[in-house]
Amino acid sequence: MRKSRGRTRRKRRRKHLKSVMVGVNCSHKLEYIKLKKWLKDRGFEDSNLRPAEFWVTGRGLMTTKAVQAGDRIISLPEKCLLTTDTVLSSCLGEYIMKWKPPISPLIALCTFLIAEKHAGEKSLWKPYLDVLPKTYTCPVCLEHTVVSLLPEPLRKKAQEQKTAVHELYVSSKAFFSSLQPLFVENTGTIFNYSALEWAWCTVNTRTIYMKHSQKECFSLEPDVYALAPYLDLLNHSPNVQVKGTFNEQTRSYEIQTNSQCKKYEEVFICYGPHDNQRLLLEYGFVAMDNPHSSVYVSSDTLLKYLPLLDKQRNAKLSILKDHNFLENLTLRFNGPSWRLLTALKLLSLEADEFTCWRRTLLGNVISARNEQQTLNITGKICHFLIEETQHVLLQISQLKRSNENLSKHLALVEALRLEDLKILQKSAEILCNLNMATT
Repeated sequence: MRKSRGRTRRKRRRKHLKSVMVGVNCSHKLEYIKLKKWLKDRGFEDSNLRPAEFWVTGRGLMTTKAVQAGDRIISLPEKCLLTTDTVLSSCLGEYIMKWKPPISPLIALCTFLIAEKHAGEKSLWKPYLDVLPKTYTCPVCLEHTVVSLLPEPLRKKAQEQKTAVHELYVSSKAFFSSLQPLFVENTGTIFNYSALEWAWCTVNTRTIYMKHSQKECFSLEPDVYALAPYLDLLNHSPNVQVKGTFNEQTRSYEIQTNSQCKKYEEVFICYGPHDNQRLLLEYGFVAMDNPHSSVYVSSDTLLKYLPLLDKQRNAKLSILKDHNFLENLTLRFNGPSWRLLTALKLLSLEADEFTCWRRTLLGNVISARNEQQTLNITGKICHFLIEETQHVLLQISQLKRSNENLSKHLALVEALRLEDLKILQKSAEILCNLNMATT
């Protein structure tokens, strides 16, 4: 009887896992039917990929046949790609070519997206625009209340992102005004900040890397963007490997996978070996159980448990700064990074050990006391960050109850913080074992 119940539970678990991985086919929806027809008219041959909704990742693409390592999963003709060439061949082209100083390729694409969205039914790109997200969850779109709950290094980058997009808007206003002859409405109402924010997020989160030759009508910023309809429905997984290239012979952008995928399961691509802070900053999402994820230790936290009366404190900090050891100090699933331990070893040097600082940066053991002190301080930092993360998670829980309009954004920060907590708890466990082994 017990064996039978065990088999039933295992069967239920397998069924649940399968239901999580297998998506609900959405190819019958009108927006996808129109998109597929539009793509077919531009030379795209129907692949084995179907739009679907997945329990974990949301919208994505599933395969109707098993995918093997080495298979080409998609090939998108050049005519389907939206690049600066597309923009220059539109009615915007003559305005861009005569504008001084030249605008950036990024602004050109943003301007095109805003103009085409405004054109509505008249836009040749409407089938693509209709499947683009209406809103985004990049930090630039988050309210201050939500941004303040991000880990310190990410919070700083989020503020920088907001500032950069705002400056981009202000510096582009004159160019937007020059487009007035193309519109009946005032360009100020069409090309407003929220329109630019949406277009910027679309380019930032959805473009593939595709290098284009430098054009005189653009600024010297690299022209490496291409929006790829349908292909951009593929979601990211840190556990797959793919190769994406533009095939000069077929004039198509192709993706080849090095991973297997079962029939009716979601097909993934990899945006790169990014940690969750980078994924949230650049793409507006968090990957669960991301092997690349890290918790960053700020310089303020680094110094929290070191003696204030250390006469060599400033000299040590200067050395760390000169050798780039105050950035990218992390805790990971496999414990503290070598960089973090090295920085703490140098900061923990006694006065009579200070002359050995070069050996410390090379990874040499200076003394048993120094090694033990470093582990003790790392453990304290880890526990401080655990308490801080738990406190923020409690704040998020309270805010979710009182701010329903922020629930989606708060859930995103909560997911990041929960992943951080798992990393910190694992690091604390590793440090405890190391401490026991050295005492």
